Amino acid sequence: MGKTRRRWAGAGALCCGLFLLGMDLTVLNVAIPDLQRALGSSARQTQWIVDAYALVLGGLVLTAGSVTDRIGRRRAFLSGLTVCGLASLAGAVASAPWQLITARGAMGAGAALIMPATLSLITQLFPEPGLRHRAISLWAAVGGVGGALGPVIGGWMVSRHSWRAVFWLNIPLAAAVIVLSLLLVPAPRPSRTERVDLPGTVLSATGLLALVWAIIEGPGRGWTSPSVLAVFAVAAAALAAFGWWLRRAAAPMVPRHVMRRPVTIAAAALAMMSFGMFGALFVISLYLQGVLGCTPWQAGVRTLPMPAALIAGAVLAAVLTNRLPHKFLMVSGLLVVAGSFLLLAGTTAQSGYPHLALVQVIAGMGAGVTAASGTAAVMDSVGESHAAVGSAVNDAARQVGATLGVAVQGSVLATAYTHKMRDALAHTGLTKVPSAATDSVAAAALAGRHADPAVRSHLLTAATDAFVAGLNRSAWVAAAVALTAAAAAWRCLPHRPALSPPPHLSVRTEPGASR
Repeated sequence: MGKTRRRWAGAGALCCGLFLLGMDLTVLNVAIPDLQRALGSSARQTQWIVDAYALVLGGLVLTAGSVTDRIGRRRAFLSGLTVCGLASLAGAVASAPWQLITARGAMGAGAALIMPATLSLITQLFPEPGLRHRAISLWAAVGGVGGALGPVIGGWMVSRHSWRAVFWLNIPLAAAVIVLSLLLVPAPRPSRTERVDLPGTVLSATGLLALVWAIIEGPGRGWTSPSVLAVFAVAAAALAAFGWWLRRAAAPMVPRHVMRRPVTIAAAALAMMSFGMFGALFVISLYLQGVLGCTPWQAGVRTLPMPAALIAGAVLAAVLTNRLPHKFLMVSGLLVVAGSFLLLAGTTAQSGYPHLALVQVIAGMGAGVTAASGTAAVMDSVGESHAAVGSAVNDAARQVGATLGVAVQGSVLATAYTHKMRDALAHTGLTKVPSAATDSVAAAALAGRHADPAVRSHLLTAATDAFVAGLNRSAWVAAAVALTAAAAAWRCLPHRPALSPPPHLSVRTEPGASR
């Protein structure tokens, strides 16, 4: 195998690990009913079975990136895969909800090691800017596709086996990626030799874990509930202290040049893009099931246009990234994403699936261009010697943005739906309808199952109209966030970011050395 082919094969193995990570983030979404019946889990336990993975991943990825630069990138990647495989085994044989929650949290910890290691190893494999940008585009595409295909893969596995098959699937996949990585991915020496910044590690992990927890719990407990506000305050205090510490520590876990404006603005724009995309995908999935009557499996299949278009957008970015500035590509991609949300805001109960497919294609294309060019902008700015921690900043921003997008857009949708349903029921005089009908379209259908045909028809019409109103409102929120990100990127990003940090910040590495 030629040297270049071997490098691309190594990048492919790394991207397989990233795909596994993204798939695990969403694969359980369609297995919830089967899982609840099998384990008898409560609604809150079920929520944490799904969310424990995102909580630990989002909370620890920045810490993991700092550790990765010190212990060796391939070692961190293989360790993360091993943890994910063992945790998946524990999840597959779990007999109680708490065991499954623990297993999902452990999988998130493994994923936190995998994510920054993949991107930093790719930058190590491709020092040439042109090849590196193409490889980063591949990485960005695979990262988005893994999460988007999770519900499809989960639906297929659950329909043919059970929810346990979702966990059993991870074990041979993780083992195969470990073998391929040992054969194809070189083990560079650690790029940082100073001690781990313990205060910075504690402050960042505390702040991010508290922030992600509050975001996840906000819709259920209420955004203004004392517990959520208290944890948000803890997150703000810890992250503020972390920022203070970075400016004063002799060897901070995140080097000061990594937090320069090009990196922070690009990472923030990627977070805002993830906010819109993951929130919109969540809302679209609900529309497919609640309004169009799709099963979870059918809904998963009907979201495939988005990852397909995301791949196309990333490929387009790879072609253009050496001809056009990252800033131009990022802003263009964000404007396309915002346009797709404006189109989604015009959805009606009669729009049908073709309208949603068009929204997904436009959004996916814009997101592919944005993710590829934004990630390249971050990695070009931090330099190779700090690639893992730069990747972790990028990954933490996107993970927090995605979690916040689902929580906020889901909350906007639920609030609008409830208010519209109550108004509709009051105006039509349907005062004897159970209050549960204001929870969802499915609940309204269930409430009207034994009612008179006329009542049932009014109820379903009111529920559908209320849901569409909530979807429209959440789409406006997503569009506003994407437009804000585009404006910030246009105003604050340099015309063409430097391909490396200043010389005194670079640390020599030995790509061929064993670890």
